[in-house]
Amino acid sequence: MESALKPFRALAYVVGCMLLVLCVAMVVRYGFGDPTLSKVIAPIHGGLYMLYLVAVMNLGMKARWTWQYMLGVMIGGTVPFLSFYIERRVTQRVHTEQAAATAEA
Repeated sequence: MESALKPFRALAYVVGCMLLVLCVAMVVRYGFGDPTLSKVIAPIHGGLYMLYLVAVMNLGMKARWTWQYMLGVMIGGTVPFLSFYIERRVTQRVHTEQAAATAEA
């Protein structure tokens, strides 16, 4: 599971940072009438978010999460600052599950 956790963690941070940059770009676009920054940042964020979804699916299938839980983690990449919180909670959950599995063995 650790091999799936590392890409998820990295993408959660990157998507979270890009979402914050995208929010700034939207303020510049609609508040100041300059769409240049948002035209560059929006597609980059969209592509990275797709990779984030794949990372969530990969980790979720290896960890045998429910679809509802995976969907909640996926939504974490759409709300500013939420991906940072979700990443921390998911990491704690995976480490707890790994410790429990090790204790059983």
